[in-house]
Amino acid sequence: MRIRQDQYLTQLTFLPRLFPVNCYLVEEDNGLTLIDAALPYSAAGILKAAQRMGKPITRIVLTHAHDDHVGALDKLKMALPEAEISISARDARLMAGDRSLDPGEDTAKIRGGVPASLKARPDRLLQEGDLVGSLRVIAAPGHTPGSIALLDTRSGALIVGDAFQVRGGMAVSGQLRPLFPFPAWGTWSPATALRSAQKLRDLEPALLAAGHGAMRRSPVQAMDRAIEAAARNLAGGAGEGAGRHA
Repeated sequence: MRIRQDQYLTQLTFLPRLFPVNCYLVEEDNGLTLIDAALPYSAAGILKAAQRMGKPITRIVLTHAHDDHVGALDKLKMALPEAEISISARDARLMAGDRSLDPGEDTAKIRGGVPASLKARPDRLLQEGDLVGSLRVIAAPGHTPGSIALLDTRSGALIVGDAFQVRGGMAVSGQLRPLFPFPAWGTWSPATALRSAQKLRDLEPALLAAGHGAMRRSPVQAMDRAIEAAARNLAGGAGEGAGRHA
């Protein structure tokens, strides 16, 4: 596990050289908010990192329901029975195994794995604009129908789940990067993801923290380039194929 810190945000990276999977600890006055739950074996490392920081994990927020973001959730809930688990109301259905679509949503098939044996369930269902400690919830559908991002209102750091990837090159969800193709393979709707990416860019974050790859300070120009590339690909049909035909 690799640990990197930037102001209130600590990035924990599992399998950093092979298949980097990030989760984040956000420091608040009286505790820590864990964003995402990484891989099934990650619980011990997450708990040890929190212990080193000297504060309890009081909240667990999931950016979306895919297995590399909820993997250690059951073990963490056993170790932290009082911790509040939150996910978007939309992705709570996916977390429970419901892959049905709502009227008006892209009709593409929902992709990516959700552990069939996952027992933990959310205590709180999140909506756009909700606050979780110092974090404001931003709806960012595309990778999944209920994906969210979280903006730290103190620092301007934006934790985006898989709405963007940094590993293999900055890219909007659904845009294939040969050096790290997995987020694209798991994306439900590249067109929806592109709209969400523009929305996140318009927040002008001071730092971008994604599910895969290093944290990026002053990321707006790189986000612009990724958005422009995604728009070109979608206009030509390439971006849609990258997300739907894995």
